[in-house]
Amino acid sequence: MLRGGGGRPNYDTVSISLAEQALNKAKLPVNIVVDCSHANSWKKPELQPLVMKDVIHQVREGNRSVVGLMIESNLVAGNQPIPADLSQLKYGCSVTDGCVDWDTTVDMINNAAGVLREALAQRECAE
Repeated sequence: MLRGGGGRPNYDTVSISLAEQALNKAKLPVNIVVDCSHANSWKKPELQPLVMKDVIHQVREGNRSVVGLMIESNLVAGNQPIPADLSQLKYGCSVTDGCVDWDTTVDMINNAAGVLREALAQRECAE
């Protein structure tokens, strides 16, 4: 799981290549999941679609090690503190990390599916 760290993202092609090398060296399956949240989006939920778009582009261009993407998603965008009076909680809004809202989630998944459907179909035909 690449989620960024040390205050910097690690979803770029160089970081993914380094992760591939480390997995190979450890004789582990080269299967990588990229977290579009956390340090990869500088903890800014609104940047998650850009992270996902970049990683999807890498897969479209031939990367075979990325096997999944994770997003922080909820019904309502953002997050909220836990109030003393729990009845004040906004339903569907995270109490931990900030999230993208449901509509953004659907758009992200549909966009990824549209791009990858064609790319992966072409890859299958070539094999």
